[in-house]
Amino acid sequence: MDFVKETIDFAKINNVKYADCRVVIIENEVIFIRNGKIEHIGKYFDKGFGVRVLVNGRWGFSASSRFSKSEIKRVVKNAIKLSKESAKVKGEEIRLSEEKPETGIYKTEYNEDPFKMKMKDKITYLMKCDKELSKVKGLTFRITHYHSKREHKFFGSTEGSFLEQEIMFTGGGIEAIAIANGDVQVRSYPNSWGNYNQGGWEYLLSLDLLGNAVKTGEEAVMLLSAEQCPSGYFDLIIEPDQLALQIHESVGHPLELDRVFGYEESYAGKSFATTEKLGNFRYGSEIVNIVADSTYPKGLGTFGWDDEGVKAQKNYLIKNGILVNYLSSRETAVKIGKKSTGAMRASSYNRIPLVRMVNVNLEPGEWEYDKLIESTDNGIILKTNRSWSIDDRRINFEFGTQIGYLVKNGKIIKPLKNCVYSGITPEFWNSCDAICNSKYYKLICLTNCGKGEPGQSMYVGHASSPARFRNVKVGF
Repeated sequence: MDFVKETIDFAKINNVKYADCRVVIIENEVIFIRNGKIEHIGKYFDKGFGVRVLVNGRWGFSASSRFSKSEIKRVVKNAIKLSKESAKVKGEEIRLSEEKPETGIYKTEYNEDPFKMKMKDKITYLMKCDKELSKVKGLTFRITHYHSKREHKFFGSTEGSFLEQEIMFTGGGIEAIAIANGDVQVRSYPNSWGNYNQGGWEYLLSLDLLGNAVKTGEEAVMLLSAEQCPSGYFDLIIEPDQLALQIHESVGHPLELDRVFGYEESYAGKSFATTEKLGNFRYGSEIVNIVADSTYPKGLGTFGWDDEGVKAQKNYLIKNGILVNYLSSRETAVKIGKKSTGAMRASSYNRIPLVRMVNVNLEPGEWEYDKLIESTDNGIILKTNRSWSIDDRRINFEFGTQIGYLVKNGKIIKPLKNCVYSGITPEFWNSCDAICNSKYYKLICLTNCGKGEPGQSMYVGHASSPARFRNVKVGF
């Protein structure tokens, strides 16, 4: 923290309007095993500091992996130079929402530090999972994988914020692939990318990959002979492992306020959810309540403060179906007369923070799962994402799932393969007529949400219960 304070002090004597400094130290560890053979073991370490300054109404940013007094001066001066050069281009001056200076420490709670474990013990566990998968005849590929990341951050600003955070997540998964007669079927557990939570090795063990390996493999083989998903209009019961990506792509991304203002147009696109819709646009049905919650336990979008020092918080984005707020930063929030929702995040020390998703969660409803199925006459249950596509304004989408189950007159009839559904974002969310209660609430996290130029990969979370959507187009 002394280094951060020294950097901030040097920025102050250079008469900047605002400056912040982030020191970031990252450890990553991954293991990937295919068909009983280790394909990849990776251990990565990176550290450095980044400085963001506001001069003449424009941002300047510079970073370095070298820690010294001379480097502080060089990086700060370079950031100031860049902001002054940017100010030569005419345009609206950047303003920041007023925020209370923060001090404090946030740290992920965990029981067993995976970075202190012996590598052979982690490999042994994944090999046991592979051995269980190998009991299933007919599998072409068996995959087991694990990933842990620890991010240690120090933050300071000229407004008086000084913060320390240590965030660690752990997770992994298994994947079974069956190929026959030109058909390829995949089943993954606990999700198509595994699953992750803030925590240590104990979280990976809690997923019970060993206990679910055989079932996962058998489902992949079974799908080779399963019936093709029919085409038509069906009521869809979407499970949390698929609903997470639906929320991510058709709610999270379009409600990033920098995207709404066109900051991401050249790369990631814009949004249909423009600011004149705020407070009056029916995004979904009255039972749809979606929150941005960076306080949600164990989520990958959980922290103490975002990367410009704004405290973690919970905000409704959609309340009773109405668009009521956005994921925002200090710079974007002030343009709509609001405070930042604390969604400014950077993937490393050498990337400037962007508006990113935190935990964007669909709040639970009142339904029991069995009652939901019993009240569905012509439906399909959808589980586990296999493919996705959505346009650059986040309004027209198509998703595919690894498996589905046909429901007729309130009963599950048979499994289906190659399920695909499509829709228009507000029409789809307005068709939601039932959400299961908190007993079925599940947190799904992913580690590879992409955005920005140069690119940044961020880790986020989405919690939901199974939900039903009426009369949705299925098939091609």
